[in-house]
Amino acid sequence: MRERVVTMPFYPSKRTFVRRICLVAPVIFLAVIFHTIALAQTSTFLMPPAEFQAFDTPNDAGDSISLTWSTSPSDAPDVFYVVYIDKDKDGAFTAEAARIPSNSGYRTGVPEIYGYKKGNGDYHYVQIFPRKVFHDETPDRNQTYYFKLAILGDSTKIMLSAVASATAKGNWIDTKKINNFVIMVILCAIILHFIVHARRSPNMFLRKIAGLDAVDEALGRATEMGKPVLFVHGLTGMGSISTIAATSILGRIARKIADYDANLKVVNNDPIVMSVSQEVVKESYLEAGRPDAYNQDNVFLVASEQFPYVAAVGGIMTREKPAANFFVGYFYAEALILAETGASTGAIQIAGTDAYTQLPFFITTCDYTLIGEELYAASAYLSREPMLMGTLRAQDVGKGVLIIILILGTILASFGLEFITRLFVAV
Repeated sequence: MRERVVTMPFYPSKRTFVRRICLVAPVIFLAVIFHTIALAQTSTFLMPPAEFQAFDTPNDAGDSISLTWSTSPSDAPDVFYVVYIDKDKDGAFTAEAARIPSNSGYRTGVPEIYGYKKGNGDYHYVQIFPRKVFHDETPDRNQTYYFKLAILGDSTKIMLSAVASATAKGNWIDTKKINNFVIMVILCAIILHFIVHARRSPNMFLRKIAGLDAVDEALGRATEMGKPVLFVHGLTGMGSISTIAATSILGRIARKIADYDANLKVVNNDPIVMSVSQEVVKESYLEAGRPDAYNQDNVFLVASEQFPYVAAVGGIMTREKPAANFFVGYFYAEALILAETGASTGAIQIAGTDAYTQLPFFITTCDYTLIGEELYAASAYLSREPMLMGTLRAQDVGKGVLIIILILGTILASFGLEFITRLFVAV
């Protein structure tokens, strides 16, 4: 019987070939991917930036130099940029001036130099202080410094061949603060305008402050009842602006007291404040033409400690039952005790303080309260002096303008237009 010989073809069939390709292709693809990642993570493939520049830092005193360079595809958290400095162009460049991670230090951090351009994120920026690097106590202002940039990976450092140079020079004008200067000039012009206007029109309108409008009512009530008016200072000394404002208000109240022929008592916890208050009240009586009605014993020192002072003043309120109480100055924990004691006697109470922690207590227990800056405005409001009135009116106008700008800026920022907010950036 003849045997049948079956010969296998040298080339595989089409179906077998496709099957082998499907099995081998994923392995080759994964191998290429992992090899590419391994190569990218090695420092051998670090790519240095294409641009490197140095220039004098604007708007400074001449003690720094700015460097900028383009980003690199090799930028990563474990890759660093190192800046070397030398005083000679052909020097060894061994002094290290700065070292930053390659994913930090961009132009976006210095809008006062580069503005708010979208491309600022494509460039790095660093500021160098040569005096700190070389420890020069009296550096040469005309010294030119040279810089080289290196990109540093795990084990490889690539130094750029380009050498950048610059000389640090001081500037007469800080252009970053021009916006502050312009705002100051505008506010000064507004103030001067209203001062002149107040001199021409003594009855110039000022916004109403309820607590100050009630001063005449309180003093008139005390005069009708034949009871004293009690003025209570805060616990701070004459170095506090609130105490200075309080003594100014005291002078205006004392003048009205002298006109009404009422009795004023001023309690103090500081001897210097007491001396100033005595002189202020005495001067007010002289201005009213009644120096004989001034009694120095009515302006007296009660106690120098906080709670003994509170106890003494509370005793005065309980015994003499004044018709009107004025709490003006900076107060602490004693505010509620004083105000509650005064309220229990049925007196009209007017408080004024810039201590925001005590304002809730005064608002609750007093008839009228001067809040914050109203304490400082009270002197102008009561005296009607042109200088003070003009300043106060100008401040109100300035606040109104700022409120309008704030509203307008909010609306524009909602539509992505933020230029108006950058006009008020304090740098």
